[in-house]
Amino acid sequence: MNTKISKQLIPLRGKPIIVYTLLAFEEATLVDEVVLVVNKGVMGYYERNIIERYGIKKVKRIVAGGVTRQESVYNGLQKVSEQTKIVAIHDGARPLVTPELIDRSIQSLGDKSGLVVSIPVQDTIKIVGSDQVIKETPDRRRIWAAQTPQVFPLEIIRKAHEMAKADGFVGTDDGSLVERVGLEVSVMLGSKENIKITTPLDLTMAQVIMSRR
Repeated sequence: MNTKISKQLIPLRGKPIIVYTLLAFEEATLVDEVVLVVNKGVMGYYERNIIERYGIKKVKRIVAGGVTRQESVYNGLQKVSEQTKIVAIHDGARPLVTPELIDRSIQSLGDKSGLVVSIPVQDTIKIVGSDQVIKETPDRRRIWAAQTPQVFPLEIIRKAHEMAKADGFVGTDDGSLVERVGLEVSVMLGSKENIKITTPLDLTMAQVIMSRR
């Protein structure tokens, strides 16, 4: 999105996007604490203008992010309370997540090594080569689009991140880091409304969805 501020701070119906995300976790009954990872240069801004202003109590620590999303998640995992058993990793730019979806994802983890909130794709997917020629059309029934939260036992996701860092591996999401160490990660049906805001069209869609809630 062509803007000078981070997308998490873009106004949505009068509040920064990140506020809706944090309030959903604030209201989720199975969430005890939130570790918020942001750019180092805006940590004070978040403390004053987001956490304090909107009365968000569950954010216990604000952590400086890394160069990549993966580094940022790794930094956040280092600051999670040691008594924590389960972590739910979420994109700040998904403000339409609901407390119910968050709680359901945590409840659904059970004894699994990981769980990714996802939705089945509706469009036909094409695998395309560098020459723009279609190489394969995979079975759409087996393809799901990953969302967040992505939920894991703390010990497993920490180890997966540490191994990825040691190996120089960069995954497209946290679930892929657990998959590469040989553990199974399951999907749980998410919501089409749980969109990630990355374009002006996404912002418009979010406004429409919120107006109907």
